[in-house]
Amino acid sequence: MIRSTTLPVIVTALALPLVACGGSGDADPVAADEREFAALQARGEQAMGVDQYTSTHLFDALPDGGRIELQRDTDDPAGIATIREHLREVQAAFSAGVFSTPAFVHSREVPGTAIMAEKKDHIEYVYRDLPRGGELRLVSSDPEAIQAIHDFMAFQRSDHRAGGMDHSGMNHSGMDHSAVHSGAAGAERSEH
Repeated sequence: MIRSTTLPVIVTALALPLVACGGSGDADPVAADEREFAALQARGEQAMGVDQYTSTHLFDALPDGGRIELQRDTDDPAGIATIREHLREVQAAFSAGVFSTPAFVHSREVPGTAIMAEKKDHIEYVYRDLPRGGELRLVSSDPEAIQAIHDFMAFQRSDHRAGGMDHSGMNHSGMDHSAVHSGAAGAERSEH
């Protein structure tokens, strides 16, 4: 993950040869990509209330849906409270089939959200606190809803340059998932 203090150095180093040759920074696809990513991060901070460069997002695809995790990288009580409030708001919006926050952050309709909105009554959204933030589990038994959640998670991992795993193909049929429905979904991750 590129930190905000490293980003200007990288962008400057990549842009210098273009300037020296009389080229425009706009013609440099790497610089354009970095500007687009910085704009995404700024919109993310506006929507989520915390600096995206000092927080860690994870997007997991799971056999029964997926998992969104957002945590601050350091102890930050105000930031942690903001993340928890944001994820609870996302839980309420997604449950109602409203995906305007991801559309705002990504400046486009996010893959999977149209079907997730259509199948809102077939998806359960389970929130729980984590040490430095929180997680939101998206759980369904509807194959079309699960595929939409997987599409959503894959796009989020890519566009946010975030971590997360694709466990969608794993067979968990013999596992007890009752903890998901009690709000204790998944094991806590180590601190970031």
